[in-house]
Amino acid sequence: MNTDFIKTASFHRKLTLICYPSLLVFVILWHGVLAPNEFLSVWLTMAIWVVPLLLPLKGILQGNAYTHAWANFILIFYFIHSLTAIYTNPGERWYAAIELLLTTGAFIGATYYARYRGRELGLGIKKKKDEKVVTNAGKVD
Repeated sequence: MNTDFIKTASFHRKLTLICYPSLLVFVILWHGVLAPNEFLSVWLTMAIWVVPLLLPLKGILQGNAYTHAWANFILIFYFIHSLTAIYTNPGERWYAAIELLLTTGAFIGATYYARYRGRELGLGIKKKKDEKVVTNAGKVD
C-alpha cells in the first residue's frame, strides 16, 4: 500500500480544512444549541468558545504555514476542554468526544502542514556550517 500521500502538505491541508471549520461549527452547536450553559448568556458563551477559533481562520483558509503552526496553541485549549469534559461531565461525554476527534484532526493536520509546507518553502532554522551539535547526552556530533 502506497502511503506517500500522507507525507504531503496537501493531505494535511485537507485534513485541517475538514477538521478546523467542523470544530468551529460544532462548538457553536454544542455550546449554543445542544447544551447551552445555564449560568452564562449565549453571547458570552459564544465569545468564550468561538472567538479564539476565529482568530487564525483567515490564515488557515489562505494556507499560511505560520498560521497553521500557531493555531495549535489555540487548539490545545479545546483539546484540554474535551478531555476534561469526558472525565467530569457524563451528560456531555459524546459532545466532548466529537470535540476531541475534531481537535486532534485539526492539530495533526495543522502541525504537519506547517512542517511540510515550511520545507517546501525552504523555511526553518538553519545550522551554521561549522556549528557543533551537542546531544542530550552531552556528546558532540
